[in-house]
Amino acid sequence: MIPPNSSSAAADETRLLLPSDEHIPRYMTASPIPSARIILDHAPKDTWSLIKVRSRYYLPVLQWLPHYNANLFLGDLIAGLTLACLLVPQALSYATALCKLEAIHGLYAIAFPAITYAIFGMSRQMSVGPEATLSLLVGSSIAQQEQYDDDHLDRLAWACLMTLFVGIFTFLLGIVRLGFLDSLMSRALLRGFITGVAVVVMLQQSIILLGLVGISEEAGITEASSSIARVTFLFNHIHQAHRLSTIVSAVSIAVLLGFRMLKSKLAKYRWLALFPEVLLVVVLATVLTWKYDWQIEILGEIESTGIPLPSIPAFPDNTHLKDLLVTSALISVIGFVESVVIAKTFSSRHNYSVSANRELVALGVANTVSGLFQGIPAFGSVARSKINDRAGARTQMACMITGVLALVAIFFLLPYFYYLPKTVLSAIIFVAVLSLLGELPEDMHFIFRIGAWRDLVLLLITFLGTVVISLEFGTLVAITLSLLLTIKETSYPRISIMGRVKGTHNKFRAIHDDPDEIEHLEDVLIVRIEEPLFFANTGKLKDRLRRLEHYGDMSTHPSERPRRNASSYIIFDVDNMPDIDASAVQIMYEIVETYHAQQAAVYFVRLRDRPMDMFRRSGLLDMIGQDRVFYKVSHAIEVIEKDMAKRGIEITQ
Repeated sequence: MIPPNSSSAAADETRLLLPSDEHIPRYMTASPIPSARIILDHAPKDTWSLIKVRSRYYLPVLQWLPHYNANLFLGDLIAGLTLACLLVPQALSYATALCKLEAIHGLYAIAFPAITYAIFGMSRQMSVGPEATLSLLVGSSIAQQEQYDDDHLDRLAWACLMTLFVGIFTFLLGIVRLGFLDSLMSRALLRGFITGVAVVVMLQQSIILLGLVGISEEAGITEASSSIARVTFLFNHIHQAHRLSTIVSAVSIAVLLGFRMLKSKLAKYRWLALFPEVLLVVVLATVLTWKYDWQIEILGEIESTGIPLPSIPAFPDNTHLKDLLVTSALISVIGFVESVVIAKTFSSRHNYSVSANRELVALGVANTVSGLFQGIPAFGSVARSKINDRAGARTQMACMITGVLALVAIFFLLPYFYYLPKTVLSAIIFVAVLSLLGELPEDMHFIFRIGAWRDLVLLLITFLGTVVISLEFGTLVAITLSLLLTIKETSYPRISIMGRVKGTHNKFRAIHDDPDEIEHLEDVLIVRIEEPLFFANTGKLKDRLRRLEHYGDMSTHPSERPRRNASSYIIFDVDNMPDIDASAVQIMYEIVETYHAQQAAVYFVRLRDRPMDMFRRSGLLDMIGQDRVFYKVSHAIEVIEKDMAKRGIEITQ
């Protein structure tokens, strides 16, 4: 221990070196970090020091930027350029083909969210920008409103206001520390929803890919039409497909998929992984359309006055505001869940920490800024983040560079997109959503291999709800079922009945661990509580105890006849119950009262400090009796055996 009069240099040695917070992160070192000393950190002694520490915590850019160097910049620059070549065409596609807005708003959704996230975000590899799933939700919401108010609906104001509320909702989720919500979404439900979205997008874009937009409008197919209506239309009119549009679409898709397959098979060649095939297709299609005057739909002139001033979009009527808020909340939850999965994946791979709550705040601020600057919602993308990682991204600077390059595109490159065929934009979207289907076969194989039929049913329900009814319905189904399943699982306390290991006297284990080697004790019920008890999981505690008393385990159906007689001695092993709240104490009080009324003695084993204090203050400890609280199950059994010996009873199987 350092004495009080030690020098400041020695005092500095009393800090705990935290690689991810206070000092140079591991990824910034050219060689592996040598064995480190564990050094204690004193709390800041003055206000200014406290402000600096808190600033580095809430603004991650203050952690990595002071230690930034040229070696890191090279990798981030390559990653930023690679992502920009992919994301700029994607953003144009999502804004025009999915949201039905001017293409410029897709670029706004790259620039401002990416730069903002680089300042507030913690993930070094996540690529933040517009996503196909969320863009389709925006476009679907606009289309539904146009059915009711086509003359007065301002599409841009609706989209921007939705983005603004997405940011506000996401930010508030972070402020109230609801980052755990990402754990509530079942993988099966999320997979069903994502697969449904992919099918909806592919059907929607197929009409554009085949050059059937004009015919579809005459046939009454709108953005709000169901997927069933689109399938019927395609089946009846595919013979009328525009030949040149179909050829351009097919070649574009073939080239994009071909490069994807090459990159997968030849992953060892880094230069191939960085090749911008999306940009190549866009440039070639644009040049060929201009040179040969192809008679296909083109993007046309993109109106832009540069960077818009931040402003709050006009609010719709009160009758429509509810729909806007609901869809915004759904986008916020879906986008956050996917983004946090990405952030956690890459933080684990590269050995640094991320906080789900701080990611919520960062993504909330990013989308709020996007809404103020006329952008659409932006969250993390799995596919883009993988590319970002392979391209060499090591800090958030890569994301910032992508945002800056989007600004360059806004100021200087928009005229060059004039002859870009819309079929190429749809081809980009079509190939992008194919990646959403990439994990489905693996998930289905896993479900069938382990017989997870409940997960299969949940996946199918969400998928059919999304495809057959609507995106909003599928989203609500996924979120609602996830919450209901979570509530169901947490409402049942985890308890098990214990028995004596055969051939021993003082070894006790849960009977379900090995029913052949562990025996029940006659007239004695040993119950192990395996988790903290609180108001949410004690409502069924009495019922589950009764099931254990009658049948010995929870697997026996309650319609069968009881297999056990009532016990005269009840032992609760609460070693795994570190905490208990007031509601649970009251339930436990009632349980002990019931056992006492039945002339059954109740014992507690390994009661911890917090529950002991709650038992004492509630009067439950006095009811039990201090002499019936033991350190081991075997100690309680010894006391019970003595009591039974006095009564002429012997403990048997």
